[in-house]
Amino acid sequence: MIDTLRLTAEQAAHLIRDREITGVELWEAYRRAIDERDPELHCFLHVCDDPGGDGVPLAVKDVIGTRGIPTTAGSKMLEHYVPVYDATVVTRAKAGHGLRVLGKTNTDEFAMGSSTENSAYGPTRNPWDPTRVPGGSGGGSAAAVSAGLAPWALGSDTGGSIKQPSALCGNVGLRPTYGTVSRYGVVAFASSLDQVGPVAKNVRDCAFLYSVLAGRDPCDSTTVELPSPVQLPDRDSLAGVRVGIPTEFNEHEAIEPGVRAAVQRAIELCSELGAEVGECSLPLSLDYGLPCYYLIAPAEASSNLARYDGVRYGYRTPDAGDRLEMYTRSRDEGLGDEPKRRILVGTYALSAGYYDAYYGQAQKVRTMLAREHAAAFERFDVLLSPTSPSVAFELGAKTADPLAMYLSDLLTIPSCMAGLPGLNVPCGLSDGLPVGLQLIGPQFSENRLFEVGYALETAIGFDPVPERYR
Repeated sequence: MIDTLRLTAEQAAHLIRDREITGVELWEAYRRAIDERDPELHCFLHVCDDPGGDGVPLAVKDVIGTRGIPTTAGSKMLEHYVPVYDATVVTRAKAGHGLRVLGKTNTDEFAMGSSTENSAYGPTRNPWDPTRVPGGSGGGSAAAVSAGLAPWALGSDTGGSIKQPSALCGNVGLRPTYGTVSRYGVVAFASSLDQVGPVAKNVRDCAFLYSVLAGRDPCDSTTVELPSPVQLPDRDSLAGVRVGIPTEFNEHEAIEPGVRAAVQRAIELCSELGAEVGECSLPLSLDYGLPCYYLIAPAEASSNLARYDGVRYGYRTPDAGDRLEMYTRSRDEGLGDEPKRRILVGTYALSAGYYDAYYGQAQKVRTMLAREHAAAFERFDVLLSPTSPSVAFELGAKTADPLAMYLSDLLTIPSCMAGLPGLNVPCGLSDGLPVGLQLIGPQFSENRLFEVGYALETAIGFDPVPERYR
């Protein structure tokens, strides 16, 4: 029997290469795991038939377009949408290394959320405790990897939707430098923030999948070539690495004591591994990152989601008297509460008379956040903080209070606003639930993040298999 709970993607590839198992046997092992555990967890919205080949299976967040496979973005609006082409990241995964799409994972509607409770198709549950959320918006991908339903997965991150669910589910997740991974074929939320990235069981798998995805794409003018090839990490020392500890991000009152303690142990490990550890300050980022994000992201969402009008594609109401009623009823019936909330906020921020006061001002603040991070990187190679202020919270605990839900991304948003890469690495447990630490680096510093993450991962020895499955 193939133990999908502990099998890494790298190990799976070696087993196939050495002919210890076949691609069919590997695929069937993951399908059995999905049949056994996914009815409880609801990680997948669609599971594919075996397309053939010997590549390692790959789960794909349902905002990423897949040819011939439904892509709903977790919304009734796109319930019947089946793309006629693959997103660039899927094309590269298939063509470059023969990876096979295992299925499409659940997501908050149009990737808008922090808990995967906003999906039109029901919430995903955390494999560590099914009464709790897996994080969001990519909770389906994170939970699938954690539960052994896929060896790795693709997610998308706008304000923390790879890093935060990876923290809550005990995975390694990378939000890459903005522009290093193509957004072509990805359902848009906030175009200046959206970025596709990998979710995996360990740092080496995460690094390899990033190497498959990254690079310039002629179909996406915002992409760039990597300045240097992606390196798989293999050293367990941090000698010569300067690690900065942002005071505000590690001492904020919202951080739970158990989370604070686990991250503090990781900070001490950095010193033991030879790193130079010191404190720094990012006061503007913590005070203004969240409100700045919730002006810019909804503004861009209101523009991107205007295309869903019931005319060309997407849901159209069956009962409409005239064109205006068709527009309004299609959007009212096809969109959930969270997209509506963000569209309204964003439209207001972009409206005549308010653009300069809100959206324009937020963009100026965004520039200040980027400069504040750049100043910190003059002294340090990476910054370290908790990824999420809390461990996974109970289903329904924050659905009635959007502001409380938004605070879940308090620590991940600032670096996203600056276009910087961030890596979540599990660093322990609090109340039996995973705690994640966040490593932030300057643009194009993914190799350094993998290096530091791998050394910490090795020293911490975190077991990624949920205790209930051991």
